[in-house]
Amino acid sequence: MEPKRIREGYLVKRGSMFNTWKPMWVVLLEDGIEFYKKKSDNSPKGMIPLKGSTLTSPCQDFGKRMFVFKITTTKQQDHFFQAAFLEERDAWVRDIKKAIKCIEGGQKFARKSTRRSIRLPETVDLGALYLSMKDTEKGIKELNLEKDKKIFNHCFTGNCVIDWLVSNNSVRNRQEGLMIASSLLGEGYLQPAGELSKNAADGISENPFLDNPDAFYYFPDSGFFCEENSSDDDVILKEEFRGVIIKQGCLLKQGHRRKNWKVRKFILREDPAYLHYYDPAGGEDPLGAIHLRGCVVTSVESSSDVRKSEEENLFEIITADEVHYFLQAATPKERTEWIKAIQVASRTGK
Repeated sequence: MEPKRIREGYLVKRGSMFNTWKPMWVVLLEDGIEFYKKKSDNSPKGMIPLKGSTLTSPCQDFGKRMFVFKITTTKQQDHFFQAAFLEERDAWVRDIKKAIKCIEGGQKFARKSTRRSIRLPETVDLGALYLSMKDTEKGIKELNLEKDKKIFNHCFTGNCVIDWLVSNNSVRNRQEGLMIASSLLGEGYLQPAGELSKNAADGISENPFLDNPDAFYYFPDSGFFCEENSSDDDVILKEEFRGVIIKQGCLLKQGHRRKNWKVRKFILREDPAYLHYYDPAGGEDPLGAIHLRGCVVTSVESSSDVRKSEEENLFEIITADEVHYFLQAATPKERTEWIKAIQVASRTGK
């Protein structure tokens, strides 16, 4: 029986021989980590056993490289990985730590369910409650909040969640609201943002969810992103970089001249609406920018320039100037999320 796949996606990995950083398709299994040169490859380029391994995050061995974590095996071999953004790194780190802990305890990896541990009544439908919380008119308002010179986009505070649950008669009191909110957090309907809420979710506090105005949370599909606040710097950004970041991650992009496919890190901004793409292995300046105002974005079922085995999850952006961009997501769900986010940005941005 093959080991269960826990998480997979693009990460940038440091080579063990030449110390170069290259994007890899990384798969976290119950007993190890496999990494592939391309997602479509049948055989991994390497495998890291997790038994007895230790994980270091954040790893600050490389100066300007952000969102790096390190895995050290029992043979004292160091493997360095870099995520595209903070929340992506934290998600990988949480799952790898849990996988190592499960190996040590002789347990199977399983997503934590809080319904049994918190004794949540069977009549409570967390999925329906989540949809109500996300309602644009009557749900919880997503805000851009600032703390410790960082801006947290598309998030809300812990006490706002409890306020909403009480005011909508979803719970009888704040203590009951805390139980429901902890369940939503445990089932993945809410995500912690910032050190205070992350520490509580990791078990440092008595309750995994905090009824606190300084504890920040976000919906997993909201486009949340935390960025350093550069308002103290006397820097005037280009107009195209002034927009709020609503989504980011790695995608495959087809080149315009050679028609080859390369992994690129994409950052989507709205108002003004731009999609910038970068070399994920390094470099602060974008390789290019796609102006999204008035663009058309659609899914593509096949392309003459793509091999049959690699033509899944394609989508195309056609700009107002009729420039065509072909991109490929890792999964159908990811493709849908990108298409929806780009459509929203193209309608609201300048």
